[in-house]
Amino acid sequence: MEKKEKSTYIKGAGACIVTKSILDGTSRLKWMFREDNGIGNGWCALGDSDSQAYVDDAKNLAVVDFNTLAGIEPVVWDIYFMPYGADLEFRSDAGGKYFVDVKTGAEIREPVKHPMEAAFEKNLKFLNQKEYPPEFFTGLFRENGRLRTVAAGEADFPSGTVVLADPLAYLGTKYQTVLKRRIPAGSYPVVLSVMESEIAGSRVAAAKFRISGRDVKAYEIAEAEGVPGKAAYTFFGVDTGTACFADEAASEEFCRFLEKWRGENPGKNLYADYFEERFRERREDKPGDALRRWDLLCWAIPESGRRLVMFSSGVGDGIYSGYWGLDADGEPAELIVPFLNPEYF
Repeated sequence: MEKKEKSTYIKGAGACIVTKSILDGTSRLKWMFREDNGIGNGWCALGDSDSQAYVDDAKNLAVVDFNTLAGIEPVVWDIYFMPYGADLEFRSDAGGKYFVDVKTGAEIREPVKHPMEAAFEKNLKFLNQKEYPPEFFTGLFRENGRLRTVAAGEADFPSGTVVLADPLAYLGTKYQTVLKRRIPAGSYPVVLSVMESEIAGSRVAAAKFRISGRDVKAYEIAEAEGVPGKAAYTFFGVDTGTACFADEAASEEFCRFLEKWRGENPGKNLYADYFEERFRERREDKPGDALRRWDLLCWAIPESGRRLVMFSSGVGDGIYSGYWGLDADGEPAELIVPFLNPEYF
């Protein structure tokens, strides 16, 4: 069964080079390649009757909006997101219209996903595994050209009971995740791993806080308090693109703060009318940092002054897990929450 014709229009699709024979209908699309030529999105389209001499004559080429080419042959949308260097032949058979990669011979019969969409799907499958190689965790906080660390402030743990939650949706509710393993009461520095990506912008790849100065010898997934069996592994939900490290006592105080604030501010939104300004004050944007997609806030609860640290969760909403970094005695030296695998982005 032939694939149904597409009628997509993409605003800002960019210009492409098309031979005039395709535009006037004297030839049909046969070849497409993409190169970083400084013209629009880099796509070039040649017809089935175009000779080399015809193509070499600039008078036979036109620069048009990619949507114009798609209006002639809608299947070109299938390969729109392919990278520079793509070299394709257009074909059709009983199964429909499609492209063939000239370099590999691979048939392209389904739309190629946007790089961000493809990376997101791979990352979704990667997260929340019971185990990862130790080098994955250490690599998240090893600064290089794409990763850097950002000090986010200290979180206070007066009870030593750690809570992972979305602070703007679930902190202090039954949907927060309370960790089974306890840590010594104290205040601990939170560090973010920030990734710079061409396709995803600037994102928080992971967050952690250090409990001791001892070396980490092993990692284990953190278990949730009061959850039996295999379900004990911690999955905490994020629905506002924000996560936090907090103490259980602080989460209870947060509930009281929230109840009071809502009573004094009926109909107002917690983020838009309270936290947004505080996040903005903490933000340290570089000039022209248009690709920044993250925030952090070390916030003290007004009632007690106890601090919890909030931060953006990778590429946004989802479920995430915590992992203990254990020292040689099996005691927690740090807690890490990975949000994404930088290799995918």
